[in-house]
Amino acid sequence: MPAYEYTAMDATGRERRGLLEGDTARQVRQLLREQQLLPVSVTEVEKNEARRGGIRLSFGRSISATDLSLLTRQLATLCRSGLPLEESLLAVSQQTEKPRVAAIVSGVRSRVLEGRTLADGLAAFPQVFPEIYRATVAAGEQAGRLDGVLERLADYTENRQLLQSRVRNAMVYPILLTVVCVLIVSLLLGYVVPEIVTVFQASKQQLPLLTRVLIALSVGFRRWWWLLGLLMGAIAYGVKRWLAITANRTRWHFVLLRLPLLGKLVQGINAARFARTLAILSSSAVPVLEAMRIAGEVVVNLPMRDAVALAAVRVREGAPIARSLGASKLYPPMLIHLIASGESSGELDAMLERAASNQEREMDGIVNTAVNVLGPLMILIMGGLVLLIVLALLLPIFELNQLVR
Repeated sequence: MPAYEYTAMDATGRERRGLLEGDTARQVRQLLREQQLLPVSVTEVEKNEARRGGIRLSFGRSISATDLSLLTRQLATLCRSGLPLEESLLAVSQQTEKPRVAAIVSGVRSRVLEGRTLADGLAAFPQVFPEIYRATVAAGEQAGRLDGVLERLADYTENRQLLQSRVRNAMVYPILLTVVCVLIVSLLLGYVVPEIVTVFQASKQQLPLLTRVLIALSVGFRRWWWLLGLLMGAIAYGVKRWLAITANRTRWHFVLLRLPLLGKLVQGINAARFARTLAILSSSAVPVLEAMRIAGEVVVNLPMRDAVALAAVRVREGAPIARSLGASKLYPPMLIHLIASGESSGELDAMLERAASNQEREMDGIVNTAVNVLGPLMILIMGGLVLLIVLALLLPIFELNQLVR
């Protein structure tokens, strides 16, 4: 029985939104009328999500990583307790406080009630549940270990959310300092400097070079600030269009890997994603080649993703995973050695988990180092710019004092 999202008006004229299950939209409208509600719109959840999928590409994810992590953990806990799948889905939909999540879970449950598998129900919402999620659930259902697989998925989604949060939080401080620096310099050039410079211009004396440069920058900023904004917007648009071409984006990603500190960070994040994803797929009995294909999709850096695809071709021909992946020289040696150790000992899942944890710890160290360096560096840059402005304003005063003497 499909789930439908509805919008209706009550007797007082207030708008009501919610979810109802019914065989058809007509039946749902009849149920609303029986509840003294006037139906305005009734749409099947699956069709709503398909329509929103195109909008999501421009305006962000349909649900957050936190919501997906919480949803997975709740479903895993209920299935582990022995509750039937359809009842577990119903409990999750009733537990959440977000209508969006409740609608999606209800849509999945409606498909399960029709006799389909949970993986088929998740496949109706590809914009919410990524391919790794659906493939892992399908493997767990086939092996009869859905509760254990859901527990691993819950750990995976939580770890990935934690990784994203750490990187995002680490970038807040340098970005904030940069914004403050730009605002302070703009304020000085746009308002403070012009007021003070009028005093120097009245003296009719030759101003120092640094002061003349500062005056020129101030006048140019006040007159052409809008042109500067347009130029920056045009540059951003041009870079975006340039990066939209796959070949250009691949070259740029390769350059990122060669940068001193940022390259290690990019490599570590992508290697940790790959190892964690491959570990959960492998431990869920997903075939190796399929697991490598899906794990390669979560790698954002294009050269590293291409390296996984090339390694999968070599594995199909009978080569070991470690040797195939290490041929590209793009993945950390520690990861390659741990994979090789796992292949030789028959404990590939455990070694992949250890490799992912090792990469995440190393990435934490790099992020902390970057923050510790960028913070003081931005303060020094901001202090240097303010010092130059102050010197440019003080030099004419010093010259006036010498003339008076």
